[in-house]
Amino acid sequence: MTTSPSKTIDTFPNPQPDRPYIIECVCPEFTCLCPKTGQPDFATVSIRYVADKTCFELKSLKLYLWSYRNEGAFHEAVTNQILNDLVSATKPHWMEVTAAFWVRGGITTSVIATHGKKPN
Repeated sequence: MTTSPSKTIDTFPNPQPDRPYIIECVCPEFTCLCPKTGQPDFATVSIRYVADKTCFELKSLKLYLWSYRNEGAFHEAVTNQILNDLVSATKPHWMEVTAAFWVRGGITTSVIATHGKKPN
């Protein structure tokens, strides 16, 4: 069975919706294209969230992140788009997406986008 990139984010019911707990996913193989040069940009995308009723499914997250491989995107835009799409799919209490882009021209860039209030 083959898989292909997808913008669909599958979810499943939170197994402990009455307990606020943090879920963290680290995706060290994120790739998109520089919108100016067309060259690949590489990043580690870290997602932390406190689920409400639903959690995102990991294989669909992998295919979702893969869908950016051939898209041109500024670091700030793609990080915020990932957050927007994950929030739309799961409606969490809180979520943070960090994209730590590798060095390009002697500069590294990290973008941190958040939704909601971070738990204590």
